[in-house]
Amino acid sequence: MDREKLELIADFYEFTMTNGYFVKNRNDFAYFDLFFRSIPDDGGYVIMAGLEQVIEYIQNLKFDEEDIAYLRNLEIFSEEYLTYLSNFSFTGDIWAVPEGTIVFPNEPLITVKAPLIEAQMIETMLLLIINHQSLIATKTSRIVNAAQGKTVMEFGARRAHGVSAAVYGARAAMIGGAVGTACTLTAQKFDVPASGTMAHSWIQSFDSEYEAFKTYAELYPHTCTLLVDTYNTLESGIPNAIKVFDEVLKPQGITPVAIRIDSGDLAYLSKEARKMLDKAGYADCKICLTNSLDENVITSLIEQGAKVDLFGVGENLITAKSDAVFGGVYKLAAIQKKDEIIPKIKVTDNVEKITNPGFKKIYRFYDKTTNYALADVIMLKEEAEPEGEYEIFDQHNTWKRKTLDNYYAKELQQKIFENGKLIYQIPTLKEIAQYTKEQLGTLWQEVKRLTNPQKYYVDLSQKLYDLKTDMLNQKGKKI
Repeated sequence: MDREKLELIADFYEFTMTNGYFVKNRNDFAYFDLFFRSIPDDGGYVIMAGLEQVIEYIQNLKFDEEDIAYLRNLEIFSEEYLTYLSNFSFTGDIWAVPEGTIVFPNEPLITVKAPLIEAQMIETMLLLIINHQSLIATKTSRIVNAAQGKTVMEFGARRAHGVSAAVYGARAAMIGGAVGTACTLTAQKFDVPASGTMAHSWIQSFDSEYEAFKTYAELYPHTCTLLVDTYNTLESGIPNAIKVFDEVLKPQGITPVAIRIDSGDLAYLSKEARKMLDKAGYADCKICLTNSLDENVITSLIEQGAKVDLFGVGENLITAKSDAVFGGVYKLAAIQKKDEIIPKIKVTDNVEKITNPGFKKIYRFYDKTTNYALADVIMLKEEAEPEGEYEIFDQHNTWKRKTLDNYYAKELQQKIFENGKLIYQIPTLKEIAQYTKEQLGTLWQEVKRLTNPQKYYVDLSQKLYDLKTDMLNQKGKKI
């Protein structure tokens, strides 16, 4: 992640709280969980993304003289605390679900064990990174799912909410299944394909559409994609494209890559374009559709029989338009005093906001026969790995129970930092994207439906459920 004073991208209460911890000599180790409560767009799953940038942030977290001077001028922090910050570095442990993993509500995506000040200080940036990239990766996956195997490219940089949103949103889109990005910086930083050809302004800058097409084909014969809707798609755009293909590419034995349609009735125009290209002998020339696409528009186009090979998706992908907030939270789960881990719980009248206490881990159960994921169970870290028959149950309706037997189980989190040192091998973006595909392959189709997906079960172990129940009963609440 580019260096731009990320240490000050923190809610101000991170500083007031940590100053208070310091003044009161709170040296306890704290356990925090980063998780989310609901899936955007009422979808069936979320794709975890952003861990690489979390790692970069942790490794580079420090406060320089300018930071300390600013905080000192506020005249509310102790000088001893400011001295502490000037020597700050993260010394704790972090566990995380690897990027590209399919995850569900209330599962700890990241668990932090660190001195209370350190664990508190990193809250905002962890949420900012994971919330944004998981949101965009998940939105992209929905769009790719709707495309039914047709290629999706990310074209959203100019509509992103700022520079970082463009760069890292495009990165997340690659994790979610896009095969290329229009953001050149993302392509360069993460070694992924850059996509893009021309805008309408290229064509308008020439005396004729034909001249614009011809010049482009001469410059880029092996990557020639022509934008055919500047004036009239069927009466001039495609005829001029075919003429240029005949005159410039065909004599060289080169097949045109594609035409792009960016306006009008995309379903109708694509079908007519396909007829014209096929008749002219360009059956291999692909058709790319753009123009404010999302999963719903793409679904409609396919249902209408649109002749399309590629989708370029911009604003609705990069902004996750339709449900643009990923509600990740960062909550205290335990405090460690000497060798004793003391569970903590947030209690509220909003049942969905009651947290799961304690130092925890997650196991995913897979069917041995189909390799499909069956359910996840959140359990206390001290519990043994599941084996033999294992009973899962709904924590709100405990009579709903099921015994699993023909399964294998995998722990989802991996240890990333130990005593402040990175111990995790960071995969490439291409490796993460491939892992995401494999992960999606373990989900039943019913869970991946765009509308009314089947709910995937995330249960608590009996031991964690009992702990939570006891703590709520002590505080006069019931679940």
